[in-house]
Amino acid sequence: MSDNARWVHPLGTVADRGWEVAVDEAIDGWQHTGLYAGRLAAGESRELAAGEWEHVVVPLSGTVTVESQGDRAVLAGRASVFAGPTDVAYVARDRPLTVTAHDGPVRVAVCAARASAAHAPSFRHLPAADVPVELRGAGTASREVRNFGIPGVLDADSVIACEVVTPAGNWSSYPPHKHDEAREGLETELEEIYYFEVQVTAGSPAAHDADPVGYQRVYGTDERPIDVLAEVRTGDVVLVPHGWHGPAMAAPGYDLYYLNVMAGPGAERAWLICDDPAHGWVRQTWEGQDVDPRLPLGGNR
Repeated sequence: MSDNARWVHPLGTVADRGWEVAVDEAIDGWQHTGLYAGRLAAGESRELAAGEWEHVVVPLSGTVTVESQGDRAVLAGRASVFAGPTDVAYVARDRPLTVTAHDGPVRVAVCAARASAAHAPSFRHLPAADVPVELRGAGTASREVRNFGIPGVLDADSVIACEVVTPAGNWSSYPPHKHDEAREGLETELEEIYYFEVQVTAGSPAAHDADPVGYQRVYGTDERPIDVLAEVRTGDVVLVPHGWHGPAMAAPGYDLYYLNVMAGPGAERAWLICDDPAHGWVRQTWEGQDVDPRLPLGGNR
C-alpha cells in the first residue's frame, strides 16, 4: 500500500500562518525538522517565534533582510534556485526572527531543526561566495550540491541543509541510501525533508503550457516499511522519516531542484549514510565516466 498520502505534501496542502509550505511538529509523526516557504511582496514580512528551533533562512528568488534581537543581515538572493548559490543566515534557538522582502515578489524558505542548546555564534550571515559547490556523481547520475548548511561550513547545533540541482534526464539521491539508525562511525539517525522546484530546461522549445515534473522514491526495510513514489512539482514536499530514499529523478526536458533539511535525536551533528546494498555498486561505475558538462547549472564558480 502506498504511503504517499501521509508523506507527500503538494503545494498548498500544508499552508499555515501565511506560508505556502509549513512543515513542523504539527504533522503527525514529525519531530526534528521543519520548513517554511512562501512568497512575500515588496516590504512584506514573516515572523517566526523564539523557541527550541534553530533556523536557516534561504532566499529562493530575490533579496531579503533577516533580523533577530538586534542582529541584521541582507541576503543577496538570485533570480531563481537554478541560477546558483545564495546568501543564507543562521539564527540559533530561543531567538525570534523576522524575514522582510526587498523588491517583490520574493520567494524564501526557512529551514528549521529542533536544537538542544542555543548555539554560538547565535547569528551568522554566510555569503553565496562562501558556499561550497560540489559536483557529485558522474554520467547520468551527475548533480550539483550546494553545501551551505553542513558541518564544517555552517556552525549549528543540529540542522543540516543543502541544495541539490539535477539537470534534465539525470538521477540524484542515488544510489538509494538511508540514515535512520545510530551506528557509530557508520550511520546517523536523521529525518529529512525534500522541498522541490522544477523548471523547463533553458533553451528548450517548450510550449507555454509545459508542466515541469520530477519524481521521488522512498522505500523501507522489512522491519520499518515505507512506500513512496511521488510525482513532484514546484513547491511540493516529500518527508523521509526513515528508509532508503532515491532516486530523485529529473525527467527529460525539466531540471530538478530540491532543498534538503535534516536533523535527528543524536548528540552528533553528522550526515552519515549507508547505501542500499542492492545498488551501492553503481558508485564504482562513475570512475570511468565524466561529470555532466551542463554542471554547475548556475554557471562556473
